[in-house]
This record gives sequence, C-alpha cells and structure tokens, in this order.
Amino acid sequence: MFSDKVRIFSGSSNPELAEKISHELGLPLGSVKLSRFKGGEIYVHYEETIRNCHVFIVQSFSHPINEHFVELLVMIDAAKRASAKTVNIIMPYYGYARQERKAAPREPISAKMLADVLTTVGATRVMTIDLHAPAIQGFFNIPVDHLTALDLISDYLKEKNIKNPVIVSPDAGRATTAEKLANQLDSPFAIMIKKRPAHNESVITHVIGDVEGQTPIIIEDLIDTGSTIVNVVESLKERGAEDVYVCATHPLFSGNALQRLDHECIKEVVVTDSIMLPANRSDRFKVLSVAPMLADATKIIIQGGSISTLFKDAGI
Repeated sequence: MFSDKVRIFSGSSNPELAEKISHELGLPLGSVKLSRFKGGEIYVHYEETIRNCHVFIVQSFSHPINEHFVELLVMIDAAKRASAKTVNIIMPYYGYARQERKAAPREPISAKMLADVLTTVGATRVMTIDLHAPAIQGFFNIPVDHLTALDLISDYLKEKNIKNPVIVSPDAGRATTAEKLANQLDSPFAIMIKKRPAHNESVITHVIGDVEGQTPIIIEDLIDTGSTIVNVVESLKERGAEDVYVCATHPLFSGNALQRLDHECIKEVVVTDSIMLPANRSDRFKVLSVAPMLADATKIIIQGGSISTLFKDAGI
C-alpha cells in the first residue's frame, strides 16, 4: 500500500502502540537504538537508512515526561541529520497541555514552549489526540492533525446498552465534549461545578442537571491522580445517581490513581492506549486502542485526503 519511503519508529514511551500502528499499516516497525550514557545523556541511532523517507516517530508524553520529551527531540534531530524527507510526530498525548495560558502572574506557557522546541528541532508535522485545550494547535507553525477518541468511546458505550445514561462533564471546560457525546448517545447531560484550591485538588460545589436514578457517564480528556474523578463520583452518588462509568482518552494515572479508581461506585473506567498501562491493573479498566485511527490518519497524510473523514463530527 505504501511506498518504501515510509518508516515508523517508536520512542520508549509506548512501543506497544507503535507496534499496533505498524501492524495496521502493514509495515515493519523501524529499527532504532535508544540508550543512555552513564551520565544519563540520551543516544539515538537509526539502524536503517531513512534518507528521503517520510519518518513517523511514535512518542507519547507519559511519565517520565521530561525524559520522553528530550528523547523525542534527539530522535527528531537524528532523523533530520540523516536526511529524512519529513519528520512526523505521532504524539497521542501532548504533555504540558494544562499549561496553555497564564493563570497567574510570572507563570510560563509551557505548552507553547514545547511547540516552539519541537518545530525548531525539525518536526514537520504533529499528530495528536484530544488536546486538553484545542487552541494549542495554534501554537505551532507546522501542520497539526488533531484527532479525537470520542467516536471510539461512544461506539463502545453504545454496545453496553446502558440503562438511563446521563453524560456528565466534570467541569465547565469539558461541557462541549460532554454535549457531543450526549448527542451521539441520544442522552441528557449534566455539568459539575468545582473549584480548585491547589493543583490536582478539587471540590465539587454544584451539579447542573438531573442525575437522580440515572447512570452517569463521566467524560474527560485525561485522568491524572484520579482524585477529581473520585470526588465527582461520590458527589453523584450523594445526589442519588447509580454506579458510574468513567471515560477518558489519556490515562496518566499518576501515583496511586489505579488503586483510587478501583472504586466500588465505579462500574468501569474506559480509556485508550494513548499511554501504556501496567498489565497488573484491575478488570474494572477497559482499554480501547487508538492504533487503527492513527494508522488511518497516517495513510491520509501520505496518500492525501481529509482527516475529518475519520470522524462522525466533520467539524473536528
């Protein structure tokens, strides 16, 4: 299907996803040596020719994010210096996306800084999924293909035939996504109003919408520590809701989030493999693969066409 001028390589953050993407494309995963010197410096060596090739590097900004970020930069630089025709970054989770604006004086806009660095080093295109703030696309002066896992999640939920579902946005910022999912499932939706006394902490103050006797489906772009989600779940239960489904694209799951989300009031936690999860997780966690979608987007980039054709909502 592809010419011999397409190469797929994996960073160390999510090799399983890279293997799945390569399989979907019918291409072997490229051979690259990734190692560390004694001082911690990163070494990269592509073990096959990539001259005049379209290189795709799969790297998600999971923990340890700074290590994976620098590794990606070194991989981009090595590909550029090896005369790759294009260097395309398949970055399912874009880290630092929650620092996309100044919320207080003397703060950085780290999401913009990452975009600048990736472009300066030599990336020619970025493909990512469900940015925390869609406006981050505008931080780049190179093409950004912003995909979404919403269709993947909604199709899975439809198969569950959930009784009396209500889509719940855990905050006002996710209201648009919750509305889209509610439309796809033909369900009502509710919004939680919360305040944040500190990073990774939240307090639910109000619920807009009726949840009593309903089965809530919480939709988020990412789950970090899980504390906010558990607060939302317990607040919904206090208001008479049934046990809850939790859905998110990116399972960061920092600290003891896996244990925290293994909650008696949560029926299922539905996430994607944008970030690699440990194998010893509870059966409560359902992982959907974004590999077919990323492979289809890769085909469109190489062969031409519109990325929007991959989604039910052509406005994405």
